[in-house]
Amino acid sequence: MEEMLHMVLAANVLNAVGGEPCINHPKFIPNYPAKLPVIDEEFVVNLAPFSQDAIKTFVQIERPSKPSAQPKGSSRIGDFHTIGQFYEGIELGLKELSAGGNIFRGNPSRQITPEHYYGGGGKVTVVTDLDSALNALNEIVGQGEGVHHTIWTGDDEFGPGFTEVAHFFRFKEILARRRYQAGDKFNSDPSGERFQVCWEEIYPMHENPKVAKYPEGSEVRQKATIFNQTYMSVLNELQAATNGEPSRLMASVPIMYELKYQAVELMKIPIGDGNRTAGPSFEYCAESRI
Repeated sequence: MEEMLHMVLAANVLNAVGGEPCINHPKFIPNYPAKLPVIDEEFVVNLAPFSQDAIKTFVQIERPSKPSAQPKGSSRIGDFHTIGQFYEGIELGLKELSAGGNIFRGNPSRQITPEHYYGGGGKVTVVTDLDSALNALNEIVGQGEGVHHTIWTGDDEFGPGFTEVAHFFRFKEILARRRYQAGDKFNSDPSGERFQVCWEEIYPMHENPKVAKYPEGSEVRQKATIFNQTYMSVLNELQAATNGEPSRLMASVPIMYELKYQAVELMKIPIGDGNRTAGPSFEYCAESRI
């Protein structure tokens, strides 16, 4: 839900300056294995089952900037060390351009408002000016890597802004099998209660599945194709929602649940020697189901 909120906030910022989000385009959709966009450090992101390696990849994706790191204003994709630094670059650009006049002249009807977004991921910011744009971007970064080099998503771990541990630290909790608690610092390991992680209780999906690898005419290929068509239906709804039809956002939610059920069904189908299963490939396709 928080990642969905981040997409909505980024779309609101883009729409506020007259841009057009492009979500259902083949060049937007990752082709796994993939490299993380915009970041200069190269590491491979696989579409893989739950494992320690997968969680370590998520830790790399969400890792915070070092406290001493300086924001970078750059137009070159791949010139940033972390996602947070990428957003800081956007903030610098918005501030610089705003100093020369009003750049927030996008159509207000393209904004997704709180009435269009329902969930526990946080609050939607309607972007109309520089302050609201910065608030939206800070929400994205804060939920991902923590606010002001803390482990928390809010400004004050004991005040009204406190919500919970940021994404980067949640993934570290899973690896450590231990929770963070009040008093734990940005650069420390979690010291709270321990919990169990059942690493082996998974569907043993093979990494980076592709529809083309399944035999033509087979049931698994048909189900994998249907999954991708449903996936495109979700993207089409999100495309419409962020391009002037904000009420379409909620229409994507039941399709997401359908997508989940189709993914689980695929991951129950043995392939090869039977030690691995099929899986959803999240590939672009020209057709959608809905």
